[in-house]
Amino acid sequence: MRIHRHRRFQRQELIERQTFRANDRIRVPEVRVVDEEGSNMGVLTIEQALATAKERGFDLVEVNPSAQPPVCRFLDFKQFRYEQEKQRKAQKANAKRVEVKGVRLSLRIGEHDRQARMKQAKRFFDQGNKVSVDIILRGRERRFHAQVREVIMAFVEDMKKEYDITIDQPLSIQGGRNSLVIGGKRKEGGTGSPQEEEEEEMKESEPKLDNAPQTK
Repeated sequence: MRIHRHRRFQRQELIERQTFRANDRIRVPEVRVVDEEGSNMGVLTIEQALATAKERGFDLVEVNPSAQPPVCRFLDFKQFRYEQEKQRKAQKANAKRVEVKGVRLSLRIGEHDRQARMKQAKRFFDQGNKVSVDIILRGRERRFHAQVREVIMAFVEDMKKEYDITIDQPLSIQGGRNSLVIGGKRKEGGTGSPQEEEEEEMKESEPKLDNAPQTK
């Protein structure tokens, strides 16, 4: 049976939302009750809890169904659901999707290109992403898997000088593609970001003006 993508997303959305039972939807004989002030009223029968909540002008809301007996509170259920939905949307908006960005090396990569790839990886880490360090072997190069490991691990060791590195996916081989996925968090007291390093390099490369006074 084929499941459409939008249906999967709707199903995931329902899973993410925590549902709460209230009033006559609570179908247990006894509950532990916390009143509107946060005071523990102890264990009451469901009839007693519903009657007391109604007398005080509140709904009886089940907030911890897994407890024995379940824990209920006196709340304004509509306001409670509004606050829960507001909090859920805020958490979803603040949740940052982590992406895996690729950095490609080669067996004969020069030092200049290697430094450029390191800056690229640093930028990805500082953006909160993970990095897939890749080397693609073609034809006869596929005999040199041992050298591939050396090049990739040397790259990782250099990154460790400024970042706490985690191996998220060990070195894998798929055809001619050799990949290692790593995560990195900049160490405290480390050097500036790749952007700051580039700005510093640009400043150093700018021609300096001669400030000596000119004679007429």
